[in-house]
Amino acid sequence: MADQGPVAYWKMHDLLFETQPEWSELPDPSGFFADLAQQAGADLQQYKACLESGEKQAQVAASLEEAQSLGFSGTPSFRFVREEDGAGFNLVGAQPYNVFDQWISALQAGEDPVDPQQAQREEPQLPFWATAEGLQPDPDRPGYTMAGDEFRGDPEATLTVVEFSDFECPFCRKHTLETQPVLDQEFVEPGTVRWVFKHFPLNNIHPRAAIAGVAAECAAEQGQFWEMHDKLFTSTDRWVNNQPEEGLKALAEELGLDMDAFNACLEDPDMMDRVRSDQADGAPFVRGTPTFVILFPNGDGRLIPGALPADQFSQALTQLLEQAESAN
Repeated sequence: MADQGPVAYWKMHDLLFETQPEWSELPDPSGFFADLAQQAGADLQQYKACLESGEKQAQVAASLEEAQSLGFSGTPSFRFVREEDGAGFNLVGAQPYNVFDQWISALQAGEDPVDPQQAQREEPQLPFWATAEGLQPDPDRPGYTMAGDEFRGDPEATLTVVEFSDFECPFCRKHTLETQPVLDQEFVEPGTVRWVFKHFPLNNIHPRAAIAGVAAECAAEQGQFWEMHDKLFTSTDRWVNNQPEEGLKALAEELGLDMDAFNACLEDPDMMDRVRSDQADGAPFVRGTPTFVILFPNGDGRLIPGALPADQFSQALTQLLEQAESAN
């Protein structure tokens, strides 16, 4: 689209984000993209010829390589360069307007901007779920941390990944189905990474995510959180509708759960509070799903926003493991 001018490029840019929930679920969105290009005012023949040539793939690959060389491992990420001395600064994650305003003002004044992640790391009080005490296994509830979060993997693993997820989010689904199996095989099963799950339903765009989270918690009451977790992502077509409870109950039946207990749990307001409390835990820094908080043994942390391809996530974890081990 950029070959057809900046107006067409930015129009297509906006349309892609506006229609993301529609095309992200399509097995082949190429026809949908062509319709968007036409809406953006593109010459459709030129657009299709550009796609068929494959010439832009190398440009995208080079851009990705450049981003990785700058230390980026997730999206959105932003590179600021101070004109007077060429100094570069990375800003990672979907930040509120005031952060951009502060960064631009600092750079215009010739000062270094303050990394919001660094500012968070310098806070004296970590949330309980991220502390060594909160991450300890609960002896009375196998598979739970003392903070009440479900986890998989070795509690003594070098790194802990805390995933904030939304069961109705297509990018969370993509991560779970495509990337997570690779990470499980390479890191969780060998015992170098422990995986913790927290809910973060995006209620304004995913109105059924919260009740799906309740269904997962109700399955957890019967020892099948991860089984329900997987079914929710593999069977979205069965519960993402106007009557999600019916589909959720059908999934519970397939898992062989005690249906009287499950149905009562599904209506229990305390279980919805459980899901909402996770959301509140993530609200200070999680702005989209999935978001991954990587915790080091010393309490330090890193943030990976967005669903990364398996090879990129694996590379990021490998680098972080090397950092953690060298620090010891």
